[in-house]
Amino acid sequence: MAKKAKKQQPGGTPATVALTAAGADYTVHSYDHDPAHPSYGEEAAEAMGVSPDRVFKTLVADVDGTLTVAVVPVAGQLDLKALAAAAGGKRATMADPTLAERTTGYVRGGISPLGQRKRLPTVLDDSATAHATICVSAGRRGLEVELSPQDLQKLTGAVLAPIGRG
Repeated sequence: MAKKAKKQQPGGTPATVALTAAGADYTVHSYDHDPAHPSYGEEAAEAMGVSPDRVFKTLVADVDGTLTVAVVPVAGQLDLKALAAAAGGKRATMADPTLAERTTGYVRGGISPLGQRKRLPTVLDDSATAHATICVSAGRRGLEVELSPQDLQKLTGAVLAPIGRG
């Protein structure tokens, strides 16, 4: 038990623990999550006062039988055909939400591309590189982490590709 307690920071999530362990520069932003809000990502952008094109949502898709993480701006949508091509597959569909939660270790609306229970192939929308920093879920609804897109790409092993559409 003592070993587990040492690995976790007080109030930390697996995402923030992974960032700290990697020595990455990041900032945590928290806000009061409203369960009635129709969009987790848009709610985060509004609550933080950040442009929606700098806040990215983490989606889990099935690309030819392989769960794959897609990180796209909250202001747009995921282009499943583009994701399949970027991941080297032929067809992509959204993953079953229960399977996505069980595989990543996070709940919907709080899935982070970082610190997942099982590291999945990741594709980051190339629009992220237009910003010095972007925000992604820190692993809990109401908690976002701001970091450079380069650090996110490096820490997740993400492929950069145009997978979002306005």
